[in-house]
Amino acid sequence: MGGKFRGKKLLTFSHEGTRPTSDRTRETIFNILLHNPAFGPKILIDKEILDIFAGTGALGLEALSRGARSVTFVENEREALSLLYENVKSLHLLPSCVQAQDARHISLPLGSAFDLIFLDPPYGKGFILPCLTRIAENGWLADGAVVVIEMGKEETLILPPFLELVVERVSGAAKVLFCIYNIRLL
Repeated sequence: MGGKFRGKKLLTFSHEGTRPTSDRTRETIFNILLHNPAFGPKILIDKEILDIFAGTGALGLEALSRGARSVTFVENEREALSLLYENVKSLHLLPSCVQAQDARHISLPLGSAFDLIFLDPPYGKGFILPCLTRIAENGWLADGAVVVIEMGKEETLILPPFLELVVERVSGAAKVLFCIYNIRLL
């Protein structure tokens, strides 16, 4: 990790079947967020982050390490959740930032609006659009929020009308979409 948690090692999965974001893809994501003019160098500073299908929390913890105000993690897979709690604990964060929920049926407090959302579901399962729709319908996106979607590089996605694609990158087996939310397009 970079930022204030530089050098900290996160616990990772020990089994096949779960696909954490690779270090290379995570580095690509943060380089684009921090250096693309559409997002700018202050994209993370003092922002509210939502990490959906969080796994071990690597993306959200990286954002927190680089200046985000807070991160809410959503995960329900047993081993991932256990590792996520351990990673949060090792960085002396409150466990209340972890929501042990099925991300497809996410339920967050009303009034929660996030500036940056990481959405990294299992590839090829069709979870992206239902999650995006639920997030938008419940007002969990601040106007101008950035949504980073990780999917299999062979997958296709027709974005909902409230998201504008800004950058698309392929990194290894992943395709990463960087979108901006525009409430006026709903």
